[in-house]
Amino acid sequence: MSVGIVMLVHTALDRAEQAARHWASGGCPVVIHVDKIVDRKTYNAFVSSLSDVPSVEFSTRHRCEWGTWGIVAASQAASEQMLKNYSFVRHVYLASGSCLPLRPVEELIEYLEERPRTDFIESATTADVPWTVGGLDQERFVLRFPFSWKKKRFLFDRYVQLQRALRLKRRIPNGLVPHMGSQWWCLTRQTLSAILQDPDRADYDRYFKQVWIPDESYFQTLSRQYSTNIESRSLTLSKFDFQGKPHIFYDDHLQLLRRSDCFVARKIWPHANRLYDAFLTDLAGAMKRTEPNPGKIDRIFAKAVERRTRGRPGLYMQSRFPNEDWENGVTAAPYSVFHGFSELFENFEPWLAKATGTRVHGHLFAQDRVHYASGHTTIHGGLSDSAEARDYNPGAFLTNLIWNTRGERQCYQFGPADNQDINWRVAKDHNAQVSVISGAWAVPLFRSNLNFMDIRKQAAELQKIENDHLKILRSPFAKARVRIWSMAEFIEAPMEPLQGILDEIGPTQVHRIAEVPKMVDLGGFGQFLQNLKNQGMHPHLMGDFPTDRVGETPNSPPRKPYLVQ
Repeated sequence: MSVGIVMLVHTALDRAEQAARHWASGGCPVVIHVDKIVDRKTYNAFVSSLSDVPSVEFSTRHRCEWGTWGIVAASQAASEQMLKNYSFVRHVYLASGSCLPLRPVEELIEYLEERPRTDFIESATTADVPWTVGGLDQERFVLRFPFSWKKKRFLFDRYVQLQRALRLKRRIPNGLVPHMGSQWWCLTRQTLSAILQDPDRADYDRYFKQVWIPDESYFQTLSRQYSTNIESRSLTLSKFDFQGKPHIFYDDHLQLLRRSDCFVARKIWPHANRLYDAFLTDLAGAMKRTEPNPGKIDRIFAKAVERRTRGRPGLYMQSRFPNEDWENGVTAAPYSVFHGFSELFENFEPWLAKATGTRVHGHLFAQDRVHYASGHTTIHGGLSDSAEARDYNPGAFLTNLIWNTRGERQCYQFGPADNQDINWRVAKDHNAQVSVISGAWAVPLFRSNLNFMDIRKQAAELQKIENDHLKILRSPFAKARVRIWSMAEFIEAPMEPLQGILDEIGPTQVHRIAEVPKMVDLGGFGQFLQNLKNQGMHPHLMGDFPTDRVGETPNSPPRKPYLVQ
């Protein structure tokens, strides 16, 4: 007994010829179906190239468009010819022209001889199939699909919508339970002949001609009617990506294919010379005799799909960049944002850098330029201090900054006078640590030498901007670690919140901080706020800041550092 190979070919005919000769030399008769889309001259040349191999035949040609009945018709025609002309064939193995035998043909023959009654065909009900792509699982069996999905997509979609709207459903032939699976099967003569010679075949064919992608359901369903022993798996290694497209194997997949222990793999790149040379000519390098186990490499494929669909945290690629919230993490590493601290404390940035060992920038999103740490004009990755370049895509600027400096925690200052386009991206970033002293934007205005009416106008605008920012930070969609204090609340006891911030960053020193950075002189600030109120502007983000606050007179001594016991 032997194995008959049915090959479906439509491209790379030189590789198909090479594979057909390999099967035939191993003792397997081969019946080849060439897609009718291949022109007559090319087809005749292909037939002529294999004319010296007596066990290779060609079947009646059909047009094989993806998702249509032609692929099933081609498989039927070639299988009927195989069963008719080669009575010694016990199993029929369906392959494509891009399939590559990975193990010696003799091993496949021996393997199937030990299992003379076993059909190898992936066959599962729609309820058990998790891999369908496109939203059509059960519907592909109860709706009609007369239009090509690839060539007449508009008509395909509109006709599906019409059938759904009218609640039209087809009747499934009696006794059939639709099953799905890989089209690459290996069936026994008994099961395959029963399918092809069934007295109700005309009814079944008529029904499946308008099923979507019937090559994944025709034999998979009908084999359940006749087979006495089905192993629901394919002997062909065929992997698909998240879009339902087959993975293509290249030369650098050689060792991966060896590890699979499968008999056949598809889809092989036609120019993968190393693969064809290794598996079709190098018998000494053939894989060991063992049970096919594609699961050994499933983990690698799953990892590849995850990398392709999700990427690495904070690293954006073309396939995901246009889609908001498709990213696998907004940024690549934790970072800290300080809102209002540099306004309230003198030399806050050098103090924070010394206390934490991190890189502390100024206002990265200031209107004039990007204020990098130590006054640098460029930073890792060639990011310049140009505000115009930054504002072209502020989100990309931030993610690039964090990606290029990963391994070193970044901190920067922020305020209502900065570019606010970054607010939602930071708020939805679980890597962000945002600390806000609300109302601190008023301190620079208090210390400025502007006309009071100009101050009032700027204060009203800045307060509105900060209020909108705080709403974003308090949104239920925010994932950042956010801490917000009013200015009045913060200056009552600044040591505790500062210590909490530093602990979360991860200070390099073990002991608790002994002093806070020097706070700016706030003498007269309370009266300043009252003056704003008197002019009709209500500064409410600072909290309860009385005009007679202790220590707010110009003559009071400056605040001194103090030690927490």
